[in-house]
Amino acid sequence: MFLMRGVIAVVLAVVVLPVRAQGNDQLRVQIEAKGANIATQLVAACPIAGPGDQVAFDRCRKIMFQPAGFRQELKGILLWGRPDPNPDRTLKDTTLTQFAPEIWAGLYGPLFMFDGTWTVTFDPREKLYRVQFGALFRNALAPGEYPYPFWQNAKKWDDYEKANAIVFWARPDSGAFVAAQFFNTGVAVAHLKSSAHPPPVFDGNWMWTDRDGKTQPQPALFQGLFAPANPFLSQLEPSYRDLANAMRSGHCNDCHVPNNPAGMKRLVLLQTPAHAASEIVRVMAAVRNNRMPEDDVGLYREIDDGTKAALLKYGAAFEAVVNAARDWEKSHPGQ
Repeated sequence: MFLMRGVIAVVLAVVVLPVRAQGNDQLRVQIEAKGANIATQLVAACPIAGPGDQVAFDRCRKIMFQPAGFRQELKGILLWGRPDPNPDRTLKDTTLTQFAPEIWAGLYGPLFMFDGTWTVTFDPREKLYRVQFGALFRNALAPGEYPYPFWQNAKKWDDYEKANAIVFWARPDSGAFVAAQFFNTGVAVAHLKSSAHPPPVFDGNWMWTDRDGKTQPQPALFQGLFAPANPFLSQLEPSYRDLANAMRSGHCNDCHVPNNPAGMKRLVLLQTPAHAASEIVRVMAAVRNNRMPEDDVGLYREIDDGTKAALLKYGAAFEAVVNAARDWEKSHPGQ
């Protein structure tokens, strides 16, 4: 039904297409070198395997989440999503989700396997370099291994399943990645295709408790990302729960959830501990400066003093736990 289990040997194919950049030749060479380096890292950490191979997935996720290596290529915010269904729209007008590097590298990037192929071109319309990698989505993992139920939207799940490439968009002045998208190139590649896998039925919950009493999805609780011995790991969920209750009172769930009910062009997700952790500094700054929450027309929505105080109190407590967990990881590498 699926690709054979185990690694499918793929010869590393380095393809550099002619680049017509508005930047200088030196930067072009640097971006081409970056593409080659990243392709090598990705195929070494996350080679093509069975789309439900948990061992391969765990290994890929562990390597990609580490601060060294590929994650170092991601600076600041990375925008993530699908190409706009309207081909006339540019990246600027496409709805994308905003992630900190650790969240994309730990929760989203590992959902793909890579064959080592890559291309570099310059897109004159976007005025950005396009660095493309051959990729295949892991569509047969246990539901709790995805950062949230992608199947809440049938079209989104179908797009993930049919994707055979990931494109990183790089600035022509610095080479920094600013966005990434998954898509189907329209060119069939046998090892970048797997049979469709019916997902579970979406019950409206972004997080849930499984039959064993475990909160899911596990990666959204930093399980499999932070070391099991991290003493702050067990504090993340209850600390987030307090913040989540305050965010609910503050109408944060009206906007910051995957189905994007407010139709934001740059969606910020807060529905799980991991997603909230990556944005907590910016969120708390917005609350303090009365930039959140917004009403239906994008204006500041007044919240009572008690709700605002709770947001600030529990937001600060959650941020402290997250920072403590991160600091412990840095001081205990490899555990």
